[in-house]
Amino acid sequence: MASSPNITLYTAGTANGYKVSILLEELNLPYEIHTLDLGANEQKEAWFLKINPNGRIPAITDGENRVFESGAILLYLADKYDTERKFSYAPGTPEYAEQLSWLMWQMGGLGPMQGQANHFSTFAEVRSDYGIKRFTDETKRLYSVLESRLQESPYLAGDKLTIADITSFAWVIVGPLALDLQLGEWPALKKWSETIAEREAVQRGLKIPPSRLPQDEMVEFLAGKRREIQAKGNADKY
Repeated sequence: MASSPNITLYTAGTANGYKVSILLEELNLPYEIHTLDLGANEQKEAWFLKINPNGRIPAITDGENRVFESGAILLYLADKYDTERKFSYAPGTPEYAEQLSWLMWQMGGLGPMQGQANHFSTFAEVRSDYGIKRFTDETKRLYSVLESRLQESPYLAGDKLTIADITSFAWVIVGPLALDLQLGEWPALKKWSETIAEREAVQRGLKIPPSRLPQDEMVEFLAGKRREIQAKGNADKY
């Protein structure tokens, strides 16, 4: 290891936040946790904008370095601290190219599309049947892309868990909770998700920060939010 880590993770209980805490736990790195209150817009406060000018979580500081955007953080941690390449492939290899492709695929596709599906289905102030269908259908299509890859490879970049898997896994496990998607529709994706979820470090990472609600209560909370939206008039008609 080139230098001792001095890492603080600025995070909240979201899919993007879990990506980083999972990798930190898998790498067994020491780090401090600073949980931001997204409901109070703490991520828009001046002190945090100096760490992430975009005002989003997650972000990290590591000594004098700041790193924001979850994909950039995963690459930074892998490049600097995964010296044995347990969760990444070496630059220049075919596997590295595959890893980078799937990492960027998630950042540009699955995350934004499922994020919009989550918003329109669960958290929007108005009901838009068009928005719900458009982004939920696209999320399902992207799950099918993962399914196709995982039918031919145990992991996205090759034969081991890498940051490419971590970045998509954090979103896939949210699908059944926020969108009521049934992963059994994609059997290879379901098996891959369950295999990753069994890892002790992953389980630790998913508890950072600690949830304010037990999982069964969170499931009912999200289902209640979806029912609230469905009970509203469809704004697309007005």
